[in-house]
Amino acid sequence: FKSSDEYLFNLFAFFSVLGALSAAGEVFLANVGGKVTLNCGVNSYRNSLTWHHGNDFLHSIYQRGFPRKGSVELAQRSVVRQTNLEISSVRETDAGQFTCSADWTRHEHSLLVFSVSVSVTPSAVLKLCDEATLHCEVKHLLKGCEVKWKSPNADSPEWPSTVQLKSVTSSHNGTWECIITCDGKQLSKSITIKANTRVHGMKAHVYICGTADDCPLGLSCWMWIAMGVCCQFGMFLIVCVTVLCKCMSGRMVCEERRSSSIYV
Repeated sequence: FKSSDEYLFNLFAFFSVLGALSAAGEVFLANVGGKVTLNCGVNSYRNSLTWHHGNDFLHSIYQRGFPRKGSVELAQRSVVRQTNLEISSVRETDAGQFTCSADWTRHEHSLLVFSVSVSVTPSAVLKLCDEATLHCEVKHLLKGCEVKWKSPNADSPEWPSTVQLKSVTSSHNGTWECIITCDGKQLSKSITIKANTRVHGMKAHVYICGTADDCPLGLSCWMWIAMGVCCQFGMFLIVCVTVLCKCMSGRMVCEERRSSSIYV
């Protein structure tokens, strides 16, 4: 018979090894709407293999017997291929901890899900001088992971996960790239910004940003304002002269009629 101290030592060693196996996992990155494959960590198993998302049961595969599938929505969008879990049409709610149990071995993994978007003020169509905010949201972001934006301007420094452009200029046009670095892995997603500078029909958009490059035809924005004021003032003068001429011609007709009636 083993002594109690030796028994406790063996029990402690067993749970230490088991804990180490459970903690040895990977970090996976996925885009919203994309597809991702989570590696279990083993290539084979003797009896059974089970996948969980948090506390939700997803799949069980047996060497002898029929496979079982969970009732949660994620189980319907995922499938086990050999030992790995393949998820289609990734959603933000898919982020979190996944556990693969192969016989007596547990492997815990983390899935990070991210998406990029742009919100524009005041309208949905981005124009020069508008305010725009670039979002790079990451669900289940782990400690030590980094999220940053890379602008199309090579001379511009890197930006944090949320970029606020108070006044969009032509230098902001181009492809912005959101980069996530976690556990030695890197995933990126791009979004293109193109401020609308075209003239639609007879309506010309005048942008006041302070530089000639941000205004149509390269002219100074104050020059466009001055031209607009001059045009309006010219139209006002034309209307006044037209009205005055009509009044004067009408007055002359009245005087001719009066003079003719006196001679009669």
